[in-house]
Amino acid sequence: MSSSPSSSCAASLSSSLRTQLFNPFPNRFISSARFYQHRSSKCEMSRRGFTLKGGIVASGVSVMGSSLITEPAQGVERLEFKPDGYNFWTWRGHRIHYVVQGEGFPIVLIHGFGASAFHWRYNIPELAKKFKVYAIDLLGFGWSDKALIEHDAMVWRDQVVDFLKEIVKEPAVVVGNSLGGFTALVAAAGLPEQVVGVALLNSAGQFGNANGKSNESEETLLQKAIVKPLKEIFQRIVLGFLFWQAKQPARIESVLKSVYINSSNVDDYLVESITRPAADPNAGEVYYRLMTRFMLNQSKYTLDGVLNELSCPLLLLWGDLDLWVGPAKANRIKEFYPKTSPVNLKAGHCPHDEVPELANKALLDWLSGLTLEASPQSL
Repeated sequence: MSSSPSSSCAASLSSSLRTQLFNPFPNRFISSARFYQHRSSKCEMSRRGFTLKGGIVASGVSVMGSSLITEPAQGVERLEFKPDGYNFWTWRGHRIHYVVQGEGFPIVLIHGFGASAFHWRYNIPELAKKFKVYAIDLLGFGWSDKALIEHDAMVWRDQVVDFLKEIVKEPAVVVGNSLGGFTALVAAAGLPEQVVGVALLNSAGQFGNANGKSNESEETLLQKAIVKPLKEIFQRIVLGFLFWQAKQPARIESVLKSVYINSSNVDDYLVESITRPAADPNAGEVYYRLMTRFMLNQSKYTLDGVLNELSCPLLLLWGDLDLWVGPAKANRIKEFYPKTSPVNLKAGHCPHDEVPELANKALLDWLSGLTLEASPQSL
């Protein structure tokens, strides 16, 4: 049975779509996507030409220690899904969504690319039994405004830093998955007096190339007048198609099932928490700006540069079966930053949602070993 051209195109783009949703910090963005006239298919887009270079990381067989094996979560308490969101905070004129539950020492949870505070659905209720838990939606994602600004890693750093200052208002631990992990790092480095610990779950970010040399040259008149406009038109067409794909519930479910090693927790709740924000009128433009401008400039934000500024304890809570951010990165972080505690889980890119019982236990065990003193106002 032969597939239609549209279904073939969709299949050929699936790997790049997965990379964009869950690993937005590749070494380079799109390397001049090319079109080919292929004899056996009418789908002219080259899969290889459109993938995000450096996005796929083979997990291999080496891990930092003995990995944990578990069955899917059963009977774990889950955050109620509220279509209108929970709480909102105005930051620089933009509405920022966040969830807060529990009492005690503050823990701030930061989601990954394309997700929201609801991705911590199985973690917030459990952690809130002992801590005051905040989960924030980064600007441009989730229930926060889809602001038409130049998105940059430092914008999210500033957002989290101001959230800690204005809403949390006391020492805290920050926890981040994927893009949220890198955001947690840069926020901790920017506010060392308030962040007393960082936990990374399959964090985004890359190490710098010590031998790399910039070979940038001034744009020629031809590049400015012809090449650049054509490139932008092409990117809008391709990324518009990808965003349309990304909004489809069936496509989101398919992507999630490829990212979760055990897909038992890929359900309607999770799919809706991703597709609902994509219906925002500005969501498509935000996606385009993220993929063409923010993703192009990641070499100046490196893990080694941020870790050099970090001073607090670090937990690496890693899904060691992640195809996008494998355990090799966690190993390298540990080698670079000695104040690191590694924990491996048999899971994919989102261990907090795939194996929440183990992720919660690992977080609570690590937190119990930190010196955490809540201020009087939190008691």
